[in-house]
Amino acid sequence: MKADNSMMIDCKWWKLEDVYSRLDSETIPQMDDEVAKRVEKCHNYLLERIAYNENTFYGINTGFGSLANTKIPDDQLSDLQRRILLSHACGVGEEVPVEVVRAMMLLKAKALSQGHSAVAPATIQRIMDMLAKDIIPVVPRHGSLGASGDLAPLAHMVIPLIGEGTVRIKGGEEIPSSQAGLEPLNLGPKEGLALINGTQLMLGYGVMAIKRIQNLMSWADAIGSLSLESWSGLASPFDDDVHRIRNQEGAREVAASVRNWLKGSERINTPRDYVQDPYSFRCMPQVHGASRDVLKSAIDLFENEVNAVTDNPLVFPDADKIVSGGNFHGQPLALALDRLALATHEWASISERRTFKLMGGTRGLPSFLAENPGLNSGFMIAQYTAASLVSLNKQLVTPSSADNADSSNGQEDHVSMGANAAIKLWDVINHAEQVLAIEALCAAQASDLLDDAQMSPRLNAIKTSLRNHVPYISEDVYMKPMLDAALSWLRNNTPECISPCH
Repeated sequence: MKADNSMMIDCKWWKLEDVYSRLDSETIPQMDDEVAKRVEKCHNYLLERIAYNENTFYGINTGFGSLANTKIPDDQLSDLQRRILLSHACGVGEEVPVEVVRAMMLLKAKALSQGHSAVAPATIQRIMDMLAKDIIPVVPRHGSLGASGDLAPLAHMVIPLIGEGTVRIKGGEEIPSSQAGLEPLNLGPKEGLALINGTQLMLGYGVMAIKRIQNLMSWADAIGSLSLESWSGLASPFDDDVHRIRNQEGAREVAASVRNWLKGSERINTPRDYVQDPYSFRCMPQVHGASRDVLKSAIDLFENEVNAVTDNPLVFPDADKIVSGGNFHGQPLALALDRLALATHEWASISERRTFKLMGGTRGLPSFLAENPGLNSGFMIAQYTAASLVSLNKQLVTPSSADNADSSNGQEDHVSMGANAAIKLWDVINHAEQVLAIEALCAAQASDLLDDAQMSPRLNAIKTSLRNHVPYISEDVYMKPMLDAALSWLRNNTPECISPCH
């Protein structure tokens, strides 16, 4: 879809929605005049300082890391920047997802455009030109300690600028960047270092993960409500007075969300002879809501980082100074990514418990939601799969940020491990989406097994949409395609679009 913005890089404060709209934009990417002026000003200031000053500046006319005290001759400064990209491009493992690499490229351009990195305008423009032409670098996902920036992954992202590394054009086969029709750039002082210093791997993963988590959050309430209605659960735990007197914002929002999903349901208002449900149903607001609250705080932190400068050293033309600092350290992101992984896991954990209850042959439903149970196993092993994924997530949510490694001969002696936290979060989301998709299948099956009492219209729309992809199962079938189809349905839809709240 075409975004309203006419410039890809401007001086405005970007919210996450601004990042998403620019990634979807069909406009020709460019810097607005104000951005171009401040980038040019900072670049020229550095060139003048190098030409007329005998001072030593880290990474500009010195080596890197523990080699910071090694002075580099002026006639080798450009070669220094090229060599750092080549030597640092040593990532391994499977590729970073293309949507994350695209976000990394945009966010790196945004950071460099702040006018404190001293890169040439043409260097930023090259990154944006690659985005516009859908020339996306191949970036291995492992290799960053999340402290001196995401050095190895960012090196892979930017070596196509100098004619090295590999790319995919419009999602095609991996090819050498030299075959992509790009004229290699001759990097100036500091440019190589500025390109690979920064938090853009952690940030790119986090920004795109948040988009997925927001959808997962909505699905958790919708699918949990469908399970509640299908299992003949009680509506009383979602009364606003219950949550008003505790005053936890997320819980109150979830209770209101569930009430909206259940509106118009005759099933939920049928008299019961029991007064309480298990926690996986009764405590949806408290559990889902706590995860919502973690997400809200993470959004604020990530928006700050989207608009930040995170390379090193930093150049301040107006103050006439060049300062070495530690803005590339990923600790703020690492802690937030770890918390997001745990919050996402909890949506899946409670979902699997609801699925387990739907299997139990209680409240008027047959065992394992199977017609003729015994001959048919129904959804018995689908619940095993959900339990397996939840167990795997339990192992993955051990905090990466609690770890440390000494690197660069002790110069870099405390690292965030935020890149590992980001990668694990992506995997946790993959598993959580599948767990919720399994619950959706089971809740829809349970709903179809009930009597004809009227469903909530909104939940009926959700079930009808799912039934366009996965049929009611009257006897045992090959189940994997059903799970795959449900996952695709969940990922490619939002519950609000399927069934808007009027």
